[in-house]
Amino acid sequence: MDAVTLPTIGELRATARVVSLPLVTRFRGVDHREAILLEGPEGWTEFSPFLEYDDAESSTWLAAAIDFGWNPQPAPLRDEVFVNATVPAVAAHEVPALLSRFEGCRTAKVKVAERGQSLADDIARVRAVRAAMGAEGRVRIDANAGWNVDEAERAAHALAEFDLEYIEQPCATIDELSELRERIADWDLPIAADESVRKATDPLAVARAGAADLIVVKAQPLGGVARARTIVADAGLPAVVSSALDTSVGLSMGLALAASLPDLPYDCGLGTASLLAADVTRAPLLPQGGVLPVGRVTVDSELLRERSASPDRTAWWLARLERCRALLQPED
Repeated sequence: MDAVTLPTIGELRATARVVSLPLVTRFRGVDHREAILLEGPEGWTEFSPFLEYDDAESSTWLAAAIDFGWNPQPAPLRDEVFVNATVPAVAAHEVPALLSRFEGCRTAKVKVAERGQSLADDIARVRAVRAAMGAEGRVRIDANAGWNVDEAERAAHALAEFDLEYIEQPCATIDELSELRERIADWDLPIAADESVRKATDPLAVARAGAADLIVVKAQPLGGVARARTIVADAGLPAVVSSALDTSVGLSMGLALAASLPDLPYDCGLGTASLLAADVTRAPLLPQGGVLPVGRVTVDSELLRERSASPDRTAWWLARLERCRALLQPED
């Protein structure tokens, strides 16, 4: 990032607001989503790396937040983006009520390979999603690198009856993805890479290895809209823009990325505000007719106060902000 545009820690702290938003169902092992919201010259932005991420990885998320809040963004090529429903690793009987929160979505992404659950749980959940979506709906699954190659092949076979759109990050390593892709080459089941892009030191390695058919890109983990756009262009693969369970502010960053891409062949994973029981705006980015509007989000000061994190969590996040800012560029 250009040093001229990098705000000081004092400038960041001046507008920083730490919030804790309850979820409608447990997701990634948490019941609340915490985030720092910052207001820059271009508008509100978000810094919300997951709690378990170290400072080095989290600093990339801060670079994205600064870029979105302090720098102009690419001109949008579309004013709305089709999004998918996201189904956490819930029991099958909970699926219909959860999907009802994603109005008009024609695609659903289903979490599988949850620690402590079985393939039978995954099958039941995906079956319930397929029943709710109907034959015309699109169903994709996301294993978050939870399987080895044999487990992934077995699961893909067991779930084949549900006509999957693709399988996201079934295995952890590029070698495993390559082997699985070879094994299922005749199945017409594309493999999408997520962690192999956003958590990799070389986000293009998976594309060079021919280990995936498409990539999943997220603006915050990749360092911002501009860097994510470059990765998509250099990878030469179809891209799905997704979120990291952001507030509506963070989702607006993802929408800016999705709106700027010349080709957007898949519905994007940006409808996750539907998994929040509260937000920071009076007009949360909830799917209507399966789409979200592109544009900046107006944050509501009263909601910021209502959803403020506890003093100890606020102190924790502000200390994290300061450490990550120092990693981006030490101040004199």
